[in-house]
Amino acid sequence: MAQRTRTTSGEPRAHRPGRGPRLAAATAAAALTGGLLTAIAPPATAATSAPTAPTAPTAPTAGLPASDADFNNDGHADIATSAAFTYVGGKKHAGAVVVTYGKAGGTGRSVAYTQNSPGVPGSAEKGDIFGNDTAYGDFDGDGYDDLVASAAGEDVGSDKDGGMVTVLWGSASGLRGGTALKDPRPAQHDGFSEILQAGDFNGDGKDDLALATGTTAVVDVFRGGFTRAGRTGGHSTVKAPVHSGGDNGVMQLHSGDADGDGREDLIVNGYERDTPQGYHANFWIPGSPSGPRASRAQKLPAGIITDLGDTDRDGYEDVVIGNHWDSGIPGSARGGAVHIVHGAANGPAHGEREKFTQNTSGVPGSGEKGDNFGHEFDLGDINGDGNLDLVVGAPGETIDGVPDSGAVTVLYGAADGSGITGRGAKLLTQDTPGVPDSDEKHDFLGTDVHIDDLNGDGRGDVIAGAHGENGGNGAVYPLLAGADGTLRGTSGVYLSTAGLSASGTPRLGANFAD
Repeated sequence: MAQRTRTTSGEPRAHRPGRGPRLAAATAAAALTGGLLTAIAPPATAATSAPTAPTAPTAPTAGLPASDADFNNDGHADIATSAAFTYVGGKKHAGAVVVTYGKAGGTGRSVAYTQNSPGVPGSAEKGDIFGNDTAYGDFDGDGYDDLVASAAGEDVGSDKDGGMVTVLWGSASGLRGGTALKDPRPAQHDGFSEILQAGDFNGDGKDDLALATGTTAVVDVFRGGFTRAGRTGGHSTVKAPVHSGGDNGVMQLHSGDADGDGREDLIVNGYERDTPQGYHANFWIPGSPSGPRASRAQKLPAGIITDLGDTDRDGYEDVVIGNHWDSGIPGSARGGAVHIVHGAANGPAHGEREKFTQNTSGVPGSGEKGDNFGHEFDLGDINGDGNLDLVVGAPGETIDGVPDSGAVTVLYGAADGSGITGRGAKLLTQDTPGVPDSDEKHDFLGTDVHIDDLNGDGRGDVIAGAHGENGGNGAVYPLLAGADGTLRGTSGVYLSTAGLSASGTPRLGANFAD
């Protein structure tokens, strides 16, 4: 998880990737035919061409993402998950976000937020895909986390599919009302807000918001200091060194402090421009007093980044990269792989690297074609020992002959603080004691995963999404971490839990807020 300095109390926390409407639509179609929903396509051919240095690190810390999303500031983490293809008021794919609030016992009420919710700008319309990507942070500095939700399919006046981004404001009673942010460059079909990521990129203690459309290499950065009138602390742009044009552009955004200078860096995923193959590449763009600086971009290993955190407690956040393809991309492995690139004063491209697969010593199971190990993952301290652990989704895993039932693997941080290890790793399926429901064809357990302290006991609880559950309705499974090392959930979060329609394939649990 990307760690952040908060403007209020609390410690750093995490983020994850975005998915745009074009990608989301293709994903839904794949799932309906039994294929795994992946947000990113395999390597494609791109054009040619291609993309420095250090600051003293801040004092090393344990690097724990102890400050999770807390929209009502009650000290218990809250979960926000998309149901972007849900019907709202009979409108197909209007979209919703479901927030499950944490409490002392674990999880409390689940509330659905749509564009028909009181105080939320706009109205639910066909194809808006509201909540397809989300991000959280205390954008107005009032002590309550806020939720940013995309509606990249929103028609804005005559601007068809122009896109809209809305900030839902935190309060003592949870999320209440919202404010739409202005698109700095309105254009037909540009899908403004398609990809979101929060982070303090200039180190001023305020949460900033980065947005990309998925069709260009340009990233918009709105500086912290947001108001309910729609103003922000300023705006700038960053041009990432990825292939752009047509359906190519920025595909993922992530944030974290990989060079230890106290400012979050922006990491951008897209097709590289410097080889004929045009693999999925990741570029580290360091933060600075003026925000991310593309002139210092460094290319990282291929794959999809979904998390950053200080796994070895050296004061630099490490970059975790998912390479869930079986072959065809550098660093791939049968069944999928996860790479950890260690942060360093002069950037993560110069750090040491580790690779984990289902064939790594201590990791349960074995790598099989189509497992998609590394499709999603998250960092957090599950056992409360002060070291980061890693939970990895493999939604294409076949369990006991049940195709694409999916699985989640927990890799623990070494007791000596040296980093993630395969020792003592656990495999979770829906037939594992403590995990609700049972393994079924195309459940895709592990579509998304998170680690959040839902009950405030100092241990990170594991939350797993299964967007194929109940024929594409989807589900979310919060599993509380016990002092004895167990992970148990009494029930899942379903569409009915939040009062949403089960028409079509809503895909609840496909994407958690980061």
